[in-house]
Amino acid sequence: MKQEIFDTATRSQREFEPVRPGHVSMYVCGATPQSAPHIGHLRSGVAFDIVRRWFLAQGYDVAFVRNVTDIDDKILTKASENGRPWWEWVSTYEREFTRAYNVLGVLPPSVEPRATGFVTQMVDYMQRLIDNGYAYAANGSVYFDVPAWVAAGGDYGSVSGNRVDEMVGEGGTADGGRSAAIGEKRSPLDFALWKAAKPGEPHWPTPWGDGRPGWHLECSAMSTWYLGGTFDIHGGGLDLQFPHHENEQAQSHAAGDGFANFWMHNHWVTMAGEKMSKSLGNVLSIDAMPVRPVELRYYLGSAHYRSVLEYSPEALAEAAAGYQRIEDFVKRAGYPEPTTWTEGFEAAMCDDFAVPRALAEIHNVVREGNKTADQDRKRELASQVRAMAAVLGIDPGEWQASESKEAHGALDVLVQAELERRAEARANKDWADADAVRDRLAAAGIEVTDTPDGPKWEMK
Repeated sequence: MKQEIFDTATRSQREFEPVRPGHVSMYVCGATPQSAPHIGHLRSGVAFDIVRRWFLAQGYDVAFVRNVTDIDDKILTKASENGRPWWEWVSTYEREFTRAYNVLGVLPPSVEPRATGFVTQMVDYMQRLIDNGYAYAANGSVYFDVPAWVAAGGDYGSVSGNRVDEMVGEGGTADGGRSAAIGEKRSPLDFALWKAAKPGEPHWPTPWGDGRPGWHLECSAMSTWYLGGTFDIHGGGLDLQFPHHENEQAQSHAAGDGFANFWMHNHWVTMAGEKMSKSLGNVLSIDAMPVRPVELRYYLGSAHYRSVLEYSPEALAEAAAGYQRIEDFVKRAGYPEPTTWTEGFEAAMCDDFAVPRALAEIHNVVREGNKTADQDRKRELASQVRAMAAVLGIDPGEWQASESKEAHGALDVLVQAELERRAEARANKDWADADAVRDRLAAAGIEVTDTPDGPKWEMK
C-alpha cells in the first residue's frame, strides 16, 4: 500500500515518497525546558514516535532529529526569578523531559541537538540570507526581511494559511511596508534571526555583534545540518505552526534550501475545551496520572494526531481498560512472538497514520481471538496483535518485560538491604539474626548463595 500523509503546507493528503529510497528523514521540534513537562507536551512525543515506529516496521532507515531549545526569553526569566544559572535551570528540566519520554516508551532520537551548540551554523545561515538580500543587521541584531522575501515571490504564509496582507505586526500591517518600521526593524513583520546581547544575558560572538539566537533560526540550522537542505518530514505541535514553522520555512527557502517536503502538526490536549498550558494552570504531569505508563501512552496516542484530545478522568479510565483487554488476551495466549499486521491495520496506518482505525483493528482481532477455542489460532492472532501493538508502542510483551525488569530492580534494593543486615549480624557473630534474615528471604522465595565475591540471590 502507498503511504499518504496530510501536508499542512498544501492542505492536502499526498503520497509519501522519501527523498532517498529506503530512508526517512524527520525533524521534530522538541522541548523548551523552562519547567517540568505535562501530558500536553508529551502527546507530540508519542504521536511522532508512532510515525517513526511505523516507518521502522516497514523497513525504512529512519533519521529522527528532535531538538532542545536551551536558550530563550522564558528560560532566562524563570532562571533569574529562581536565582539559578540559566544553564543549570534548562539542564534540570531537560532531564525531566527525557525521563518522561522514557517512561512513556518514546524511542530516543537519532540525535538531540541543542540550540547553543549550533551558533556557527546559524552564523553561516545568516550570512547566506544577507548575501541573498533577505536579512539585515541592525545594532547587533539580525532580522529576516519579510517584505523583501514576499516581493521576490516567496511563499510566506503557506505553512499557516495566513495572508500576508492581513498579518498585523506591532506597528501596522504588511501593507504599511517600511514606513511602519518599529525601532530598528524595517517592517513589523520582520523577525529576529539573532538578538543583540543585553547586560547579564548569555551571549556568543558573530560578525554583527555579540548576542544569542532567535527562536526560529536554530531549527533551520540544525535540521539541515543533520538531514540535508531538503528532507522528508518536519513535525511539531499545532501551536508552532505560526509563527515558528512559518518563519522556519521562509528563512530556509530564502537561503536556498528546499527544506521539508511534508509538514505534520499534532493537535492539543485540552481540558474543558481549553488548551493545556502552564499559563492557564490546567496542566497534568505523568506522575499525577492514576494509570500505568503504558495505559497513559495508549490514551495519548488513541486519537488521530490531527484531532483534539479532550482530557477527562473517564476518558483516561476507558483508555486504560482498552489497553487491558489487549494485554489480557496476549497474556492468556502466552505472549507468542509477534509476526505481522493485518491488511486493515496497514490500510489505517498508510492513511495518514489513522491510529483510531488501527486500534479498532487490533480490538477486532482480540475479539476474534477471545471467541476461538483453537489454541493454535489464538496464538496466531495474539502474535498479530503484538505486531500491531508494537507499531503503536503498546506491545504488552515488551511492556511486561520492562515492568518485570523494573520490579526486579526494586526487589534487588530490598534484598540487598537484608543481605547487608545479615553481613553485619555475621560480623558480630549474631548467628541467630543472620539465620533469621536467610529464613525470611527463603520464605519469600529468594535463595541466597554465599560466594567468594559476596552473597548472590535468585528467585527459587
